Amino acid sequence: MLYKNATLATLDGNSPYGLVEKGAIWVKDDGVIGWVGEQKALPAELAKEEAIDLDGRLITPGLIDCHTHIVFGGNRAREFELRLQGASYEEIAKAGGGIVSTVTATRAASEDALLENALTRIDSLLAEGVTCIEIKSGYGLDLETELKMLRVARRIADERPVRIRTSFLGAHALPAEFKSRADHYIDEICIPTLHAAHKQGLVDAVDGFCENIAFSKEQIGRVFNAAKALGIPVKLHAEQLSRQGGTALAASYGALSVDHVEYAIAEDVMAMAKAGSVAVLLPGAFYALKETQKPPVDLFRAHTVPMALATDCNPGSSPVHSLLLIMNMGCTLFGLTPEEALRATTLHAAKALGLEKTGKLMKDWQGDLAIWDVRDPAELSYRIGFNPLFMRHFGGH
Repeated sequence: MLYKNATLATLDGNSPYGLVEKGAIWVKDDGVIGWVGEQKALPAELAKEEAIDLDGRLITPGLIDCHTHIVFGGNRAREFELRLQGASYEEIAKAGGGIVSTVTATRAASEDALLENALTRIDSLLAEGVTCIEIKSGYGLDLETELKMLRVARRIADERPVRIRTSFLGAHALPAEFKSRADHYIDEICIPTLHAAHKQGLVDAVDGFCENIAFSKEQIGRVFNAAKALGIPVKLHAEQLSRQGGTALAASYGALSVDHVEYAIAEDVMAMAKAGSVAVLLPGAFYALKETQKPPVDLFRAHTVPMALATDCNPGSSPVHSLLLIMNMGCTLFGLTPEEALRATTLHAAKALGLEKTGKLMKDWQGDLAIWDVRDPAELSYRIGFNPLFMRHFGGH
């Protein structure tokens, strides 16, 4: 497919957004970009091809939501009410709510029911130009349900035109049957389930939650050792509610990303920079939980740590189904620029998932595109509750 008369946000080069006015882009049948640049420089053989005239509309790489918990059962609207009445996230979790309540609903749901409900949330993201989504397990906390969640995540790519990356998050919370026995849970359930999921080809990365209401550095380290032995990359929820040292731990394993990171300090950021880890910022959870500790964006800039943005779509702390809204939140709440927000949901989000040649408009890179009925890339972060998607190009179609 050849698109002409377009404004291209290539995210390449030194100019803002890598912007190319009056540009053209050709995506081959295999879904890879075959040519991109100023339209006047089109090779003669391409200039004769049938093309779609975009009348100056903006083309960006397809958006990537690199941190979601989008497969789950039930909802937690009642907990939303409790938080409004003053209960904290930690208080709700310790009283048996939070993640554990979603575990009960997810265990009870059939695979088909989980898929049906997940697709409604997936469709909201695809309608905003998203072409790749990461999906975590972590609401099963037993072998059967964790595998069920990962199978559902894989099935989504058969039902919808989207790329799916799966993360095993067995170390998400402690199920009720293992109360006060976290070490036993890690050794008896989490690690054996990881081996089973890997054997079935269901795992692209291994994640964990290192927090005072979840798991310690030592416990996460045992999970990461198992992942390393299997050759699976890792990532981590860390420093969201307090500083537990998870960021440095993740960096020591060369983590793809460290996510949330509100309480990360300079030495954590330097460790991430050395490891090449991406900082995945999640303003939806920051907003929903009424947090006040912001991630150290200036430190990430100073140490050239790439920043990604994601919805963190989940039923409790971030019931967000709009990546465009998250781009706005990243700017208004965390101080990112609109250009940083676009890179955060394309190039840097791809890096957070270990995807190569994805997230830029460059020859021989992945040709998933979002085509917008705007001309200024800043509009994607500027508007609230507005979806300017004109067309979505996925996988050569």
